[in-house]
Amino acid sequence: MGRFISEGPRFPAQTGLGVPESRVLNCWWVRYALFSLGIVSLVLGIAGIFLPVMPSTVFFIIALWSFSKSSVRMHYWLYTHEHFGPTLQAWHHHRLIPKRAKYLAISCMTLSVVFVALFVAETWMLPTVIAAILAPIAGYIATRKSELTA
Repeated sequence: MGRFISEGPRFPAQTGLGVPESRVLNCWWVRYALFSLGIVSLVLGIAGIFLPVMPSTVFFIIALWSFSKSSVRMHYWLYTHEHFGPTLQAWHHHRLIPKRAKYLAISCMTLSVVFVALFVAETWMLPTVIAAILAPIAGYIATRKSELTA
């Protein structure tokens, strides 16, 4: 078995920080496929931090889910990461998106559409398609809670 799948520390389920071993899938090829999806999503999420046309949080959530089914160690690492962990934990426990992340995500989406419209597209078709794709995503982000309510 691979290093990340069968070895490593056991994280207790009651801590809320890890995934119990029972949640990791038994089928080896599905585990490796999900682990690969997690790695690709993690790389895309990191790229999304630096590229304004790509969201990062969505890819981190996908990576967290795929690691929860394939690798206890990687799930724990991402879930408790110094920079990515708090946002992922807020999403996991309360479905919260911090205000700063909302503003940043929607601003980057808007700037991307404006940039494409002004400097890339030769016709109105491409900016319209991009705006049609990003508008529901921005709407979803805008309608999520930002803070816990009492």
